[in-house]
Amino acid sequence: MHILFIVDPLATFKIHKDSTFAMMREAQKRGHTLSACEPKDLMWQRGAPVTAYVRDLTLTGQADPWFTSPQQPPHERPQPLKDFDAVIMRKDPPFDAEYFYATHLLEQAEREGARIFNKPRALRDHPEKLAILEFPDFIGPTLVTRDAEDIKRFHAEHQDIILKPLDGMGGTGIFRVKADGLNLGAITETLNQDGTQTVMVQKFLPAISEGDKRVLVIGGQPVPYSLARIPQGGEVRGNLAVGGKGVAQPLSARDRFIAESLGPILFARGLLLVGLDVIGDSLTEINVTSPTCFQEIFDQTGFDVAAMFIDALEAALKAALKAAPASAA
Repeated sequence: MHILFIVDPLATFKIHKDSTFAMMREAQKRGHTLSACEPKDLMWQRGAPVTAYVRDLTLTGQADPWFTSPQQPPHERPQPLKDFDAVIMRKDPPFDAEYFYATHLLEQAEREGARIFNKPRALRDHPEKLAILEFPDFIGPTLVTRDAEDIKRFHAEHQDIILKPLDGMGGTGIFRVKADGLNLGAITETLNQDGTQTVMVQKFLPAISEGDKRVLVIGGQPVPYSLARIPQGGEVRGNLAVGGKGVAQPLSARDRFIAESLGPILFARGLLLVGLDVIGDSLTEINVTSPTCFQEIFDQTGFDVAAMFIDALEAALKAALKAAPASAA
């Protein structure tokens, strides 16, 4: 099959740890054809299908260059998205206005017959911080508000809290305020922009010392290992992007229960790949845009997450093709 990956610039890939690269490598290993573009390369015009200006890729198996392509910018090749067997949306957050617009172009491509993973509507319907609100039984004390007084009351009740912006990624913009309330006002003003932006506030979970666990769910089924991202050097954040140490470990009974409870629901909505973040026993985020940690889990455990993903992609495409005649009828 021919797979289009919609990604950040290829020059920015760190292939030793990039999960999209792991997907590409496994797909090419199976004989599938690869192409790539960026969201800015999507285009629609009345009377024509949604088209991407793509580069056709062959992975070299080397670190540099890690791919070859007959197309060099700005001479990418135009191809309608409906002509690919699968389109994989892997643009990293933030989920800003341009990402939002891209999902609408992708949804138009779906109406034209394209098969897109994760489903564009599902990407819009599951903002990564707010998607947990649907599953209150799995989360710790959480507040979503613009109001500084609400945040003060939440702090007075829980004493030790975490504040974070709704559009952050990689641990950016996360603050901890302890019982003394030091700098709570200044932090609130910074995050809520004097009441114009919404903030998420959560009770601090001491289990972060054992790691912020990334639990991957593929095709509705959990990967049997999580990657616990453990804060280092006095940091409160375990994100790998800010120096957290990644330790792969088998899922706990609670991890598996959360994943098996949410996985089928999210998969039925068109989310082939989901990254659940779990601290201790509490779900803290549901990541749907470009969940990572494939290579870290494989390197430490030998479990091939990319192979599980391509298995699920192939199965989803087979199911879609089988259902197509009935849908057309």
